[in-house]
Amino acid sequence: MIPFSNGFGMYGQLKQAINNKPPRQLTFCTDFDKTIVINTFIDRGWKQVEPTEAWNLYWANTSNCRSIFNVGNGVSLNDYQLINHFPKHYELVRKDLLVRNIKKYRKELEKEGNPLAEKCEVIQGNHKITRYLHLDFIPVTYGLPSDYNLFVEEYRRYPNSKWILKPTSKSQGEGIFLINNLSRLKKWSRESRNYLHHRFTNKDSYVISRYIDNPLLIGGKKFDLRIYVLVTSFRPLKAYMFRQGFCRFCAMKYDTSVAELDNVYVHLTNVSVQKRGVDYNRLHGGKLGMQNLKLYLEGTRGREVTERLFREIQWLIVHSLKAVAPVIANDRHCFECYGYDIIIDADLKPWLIEVNSSPSMTPTTRNDGILKRKLLENMLSVILPPNGIPDARWRKTPNDRALGDFELLIDETRLCTEDS
Repeated sequence: MIPFSNGFGMYGQLKQAINNKPPRQLTFCTDFDKTIVINTFIDRGWKQVEPTEAWNLYWANTSNCRSIFNVGNGVSLNDYQLINHFPKHYELVRKDLLVRNIKKYRKELEKEGNPLAEKCEVIQGNHKITRYLHLDFIPVTYGLPSDYNLFVEEYRRYPNSKWILKPTSKSQGEGIFLINNLSRLKKWSRESRNYLHHRFTNKDSYVISRYIDNPLLIGGKKFDLRIYVLVTSFRPLKAYMFRQGFCRFCAMKYDTSVAELDNVYVHLTNVSVQKRGVDYNRLHGGKLGMQNLKLYLEGTRGREVTERLFREIQWLIVHSLKAVAPVIANDRHCFECYGYDIIIDADLKPWLIEVNSSPSMTPTTRNDGILKRKLLENMLSVILPPNGIPDARWRKTPNDRALGDFELLIDETRLCTEDS
């Protein structure tokens, strides 16, 4: 497929294609050579075309989506066209912006006197700290280099804690590492000075977060949850959660010793990292279905606490979306499927680690392929009207049958109706 960066300069062609009449046959285009994506559309009878031709649905990469919505390009989508990203999706998926928006959201609720922003005092180590009672679902996080002094203050209060450093705009575990002392961070900073100067002058940055060092373990191994969340509108907010999420396990048993601090196969759950290890199981891909996790927790912790855990997971998803809703550029042509990464600690408290705008549609196992195919099919059933023809004027209110394995998280249009 033709990337905008190589030819859209060819914006005239794109504009021409968009100004054309609707294609007689339903059409799609994609920037990805992903079999699951392509076959899902083809099996529905859709025809694959180029982005410069008349299309009904564009499964785009994020940069091409931003290019389409760039005001200077003079492109305006028709009612019969849908695209799979919101223009300012990065307000949710960039690690630094996600944290900034959640902090701002909490402060605004606090200023309003909203009970959701209630605080409480807890003992942490030898210190008494104040934290949010209901909205404490992201680890303590600072941006680097801008918040370096604030981070140092926090580190000195808790000198025995571990921290995890991540590039804000990278994915799949790239560039992530752990530190347990300031000298290690300073050493990294010195060695990376030229690189950092280049990165920061290009408006990139890093985040450093307190490491969740008491994760819930199964079979002695650390895992996180990958949950798919479909958003069809940010204002009003409409979001759905796919019931068939899964756990992603580390291949090696969890070990908090300093000797294993750099061992990615102990600490990082990303499949792209784990599949490079000799202990990676290619049969099940280091994955466990969410329903099996629920059964395990009900058997070991009880049904009541398990149900509370999953209510809290839904809570944090909804409020992370509410935090970014005011700054996301909402557009009726857009929908987006986000990959939420959540870690559960030993006390069964969920922590939001990050959100992905383009969760992988490449299957790692046969079962993974089945799951992702179902995810795509269900997604199309939710975003398309009952007649199956894309229409941006449709209010995206699917019936229960169309939802399939999606469950409604929030629909603010219903809330308004119920309140009136």
